[in-house]
Amino acid sequence: MAAHNTISREEVAHMAALSRLRVSDEEQELFARQFGDILGYMDVLARVDTDNVEPLYSPAQHTARGREDQAVNRRSREEALGNAPEADGEYFIVPRIV
Repeated sequence: MAAHNTISREEVAHMAALSRLRVSDEEQELFARQFGDILGYMDVLARVDTDNVEPLYSPAQHTARGREDQAVNRRSREEALGNAPEADGEYFIVPRIV
């Protein structure tokens, strides 16, 4: 794919410096070419007519669950505190952290 936008080796070196990456001269040349290809592909995508296309939020069809949200007390306080290392009958007792 021919790149319409080109990225120079100096720009790659600048991005690498900002990212604190060491990039060899060969890698700078490779990355400059690859970045140019990516920008060229973005140009192709920018030319696609999407005026009459609905946004796609997910490729999978999701159905809403039919359950009502209800607050349900499933455990008694005694059951919840039953395995606690320390409790005062109403609350968990935890070490104080300051």
